[in-house]
Amino acid sequence: MLAPPSTALDADAHVALAVRPPYDWTHLERFFADHASPGVEVVTPGRYARTFSLDGQHGTLSVMPEADALSVRIRGLDSKDARDVVLTRIRAMFDLDIDPRTMSHGLGRDPLTASLVARRPGLRMPGAFDGFELAVRAILGQQVSVAAATRLAGRLVAAFGTPLTPEERGEEPGLTHLFPTPEQLLEAEISRVLNMPRARGRAIQGLAAAVRATPDLFAPGGRLDNAVGRLMALPGIGEWTAHYVAMRAMAQADAFPAGDVGLMRALDTGTGRPSRAALLGRAEAWRPWRAYAAIHLWAEDAGRRTP
Repeated sequence: MLAPPSTALDADAHVALAVRPPYDWTHLERFFADHASPGVEVVTPGRYARTFSLDGQHGTLSVMPEADALSVRIRGLDSKDARDVVLTRIRAMFDLDIDPRTMSHGLGRDPLTASLVARRPGLRMPGAFDGFELAVRAILGQQVSVAAATRLAGRLVAAFGTPLTPEERGEEPGLTHLFPTPEQLLEAEISRVLNMPRARGRAIQGLAAAVRATPDLFAPGGRLDNAVGRLMALPGIGEWTAHYVAMRAMAQADAFPAGDVGLMRALDTGTGRPSRAALLGRAEAWRPWRAYAAIHLWAEDAGRRTP
């Protein structure tokens, strides 16, 4: 439930969003820190902050865990309706509306995922504040490491994003730009500026054009195969990228990026990684929660590789 927003519609609002325990803030914080776009997002211990633009207004927000709630501060909006939009995005980004008991029960039918959930019962889906932004990041991350994709994102933001004024960013060090809009990237020389393959730059331009033509491209809900099909129809977006975007930006709980090497590593019990076909076969037992199974498998893989 949302706490009542401030009745005084100044440009600085504080809201508490209730969470359903168990809730693993630490895992979300680590994930968002690893994937933060420099200039747009800053993650520090116990705090996530970012810039945003809505209805022509530029601002910043921060999210912090506080008992059984998330404490949200929004700066730069003077409209309750606009703040409600931002709060809805935050709820999706921090996966506040999932029923963890239902998800845990669904994954409990397989001994493997049941044991993973038992070890990390509060894992949630790291969602997205903005679908277009997440999809661009996913394209930047094709064939490169997360760290390399983050560096590319920082260069993209610096080259094509809108700088915030000192008044707009307020007391938020490190938040300097808005993420580039589809209009800003539609004709941008992305590949040349970022020194990356031309096909990847064209994929981002194609994505920008698609969002302009279909503003609700990343709307949640609907059938998974339809959502994935729409994304795969765009140039440069393959099955892995489409499922990754669907699970994080479109609330598709059964999306599953089957070719992901991290998922295959997590299922290696010493006899070798499973094939993609074998992974898909194993994942049938995890429907309709395959996206959450993937989050647990990624966490397991990261845990094994952390000294």
